[in-house]
Amino acid sequence: MSYNPFHHLNIKRRTSCPVLVFFKHFRQSLKLTLHTPEESLRTNLTQIGVHRPGLAMSGYTASYKESASQIQMIGSTEWNYLESVGKEERERIFAKLSEYESPMWVLTHNLQPHPELLEMCKRKNIPLMTTELSTFPFAKEIQQFLEIYFAEFTSVHASLVDVYGVGMLYVGDSNVGKSECVLDLVERGHRFVADDAVRIIRIGDMLVGRSDSVIQHHMEIRGIGIVNMKEMFGIASVRRRKKIEVVVDLQPWRQGSSYERTGLFHASETILGVKVPKVLIPVAPGKSLTVISEVIAMNTLLKLNGVDAANEFNKSLMKIIQDKAKGVFVEDGFDEFLGGATYE
Repeated sequence: MSYNPFHHLNIKRRTSCPVLVFFKHFRQSLKLTLHTPEESLRTNLTQIGVHRPGLAMSGYTASYKESASQIQMIGSTEWNYLESVGKEERERIFAKLSEYESPMWVLTHNLQPHPELLEMCKRKNIPLMTTELSTFPFAKEIQQFLEIYFAEFTSVHASLVDVYGVGMLYVGDSNVGKSECVLDLVERGHRFVADDAVRIIRIGDMLVGRSDSVIQHHMEIRGIGIVNMKEMFGIASVRRRKKIEVVVDLQPWRQGSSYERTGLFHASETILGVKVPKVLIPVAPGKSLTVISEVIAMNTLLKLNGVDAANEFNKSLMKIIQDKAKGVFVEDGFDEFLGGATYE
């Protein structure tokens, strides 16, 4: 029985993101400025999403409790509203909002915080930041970051390579030849992603694989040892992550075993709740796994573009059988065989 790394997966998910991690990650790219003491960065983000508290500022707070645990973002609309009301009204607004626990506040467009907001954040020890970005790009960047940070992830014993833009995850017994196959593919110009330990993250309905940070760009080859793929084949031969589009299961060839020969049956593997097409390849001495891998990748690209060779062939074959059953004359190609050719 072949080893299946997807049985009994150790699935993990982060439950909180320290605001300090968030601030260090985005300080330069999002041009963030902190207006509260650094000790305020000890709070944690626990929810995906960004909330604009305009409705709560106007006095309707019935649904604010569920949204208060998200990042609170003030754009030009909310800021102009706060400008239009007096100091006492702003104090009342933030006194009411301070009753709810929020992890952080951000003002976009480099808008300067009102003294009442700054006082509330300092008193509650909540981080208050400003960004030079406009509202939509900032919210989009944060949403993507949090979706990835809080996504389900796991690690599997496998190899991952980009073949013609198709992410191919190789699984099988430890001595079946996964690493050697990937090495040959990289030598032929394809791109290495990970070997031995592949971390898989679910983002929506998509699976993305990458290497563990400790062994990134490295591969173990029996008889040689550890090699650095980036240094050996160049920066263009590696990539940090890749969407997983096909699982290639390498199994030792066994006499009498049944293998798919038509391509009409489409197997799949479920990883983190996402179904991924699966191809089982029997491994035998002298078999070119690299060429077969390239064919799998090109066939996958054709299927993504609506071309399924097995189904097209099956339809043509069924039509011929039906026509013959009805007594319809079917061309057998004999005229093409004779057509003007000379034979020696």
